[in-house]
Amino acid sequence: MNLNPLYVALDTPDLERAVTLARSLSTAVGGIKLGLEFLSAHGPEGLRRLIDEGLPVFADVKFHDIPNTVAGAARALSGLGVGIFNVHASGGLAMMRAAKEATLTARTPAKVLAVTVLTSLGPEDLARVGQGRRVEEQVVRLALLAREAGLDGVVCSPREIGAVRQACGPDFLIVTPGIRPKGAELGDQVRVMTPFEAVQAGADILVVGRPLTAAKDPAAAARALLLEIGGGSSA
Repeated sequence: MNLNPLYVALDTPDLERAVTLARSLSTAVGGIKLGLEFLSAHGPEGLRRLIDEGLPVFADVKFHDIPNTVAGAARALSGLGVGIFNVHASGGLAMMRAAKEATLTARTPAKVLAVTVLTSLGPEDLARVGQGRRVEEQVVRLALLAREAGLDGVVCSPREIGAVRQACGPDFLIVTPGIRPKGAELGDQVRVMTPFEAVQAGADILVVGRPLTAAKDPAAAARALLLEIGGGSSA
């Protein structure tokens, strides 16, 4: 696991706010995650500006298209210098392989993760889109497909960490959103855990947004989370 497993989600269309938050958290987190809201507003130039701040960047792009299209997008993104990006596992084996292979020409190839089942979805949601399996079964099925495709790991909710770790082994990277400190509001997340619980279950990277970005002192909030991860209390 990373020395600092905490990544802050800077999902904001405000570039200057994102830069300010990245600088204030530079010594308190292990990296930053930039989502579609930020990337749609600022594109490659905004991404480069955050990369230049020096923290590892996880581009949460969730590519899902035909293999050739995803390969082109993955090649372009990896060339910008991101450390991690993701694709939807439901795009299939060929698409995931194309994404991974496309990164290999970059000076420092990015790690490619597969999104399994979004943390906002529950069993009823899966049923409505025609997926009859239990959430955990679907997550493990997609994680095994991602491993077969040669991807570096998956994004899954905290509730499936243990099952993915058991199925895919100790070297498979598990990145986990849906992290909420003790007493925090759930927001639009359904399948959540505390930071300590997630790390104990086997997560490598924890992605945390509002509990840090909405805090009066984001760096202090991050340090409190790290204390909680270590088995202390953030109360």
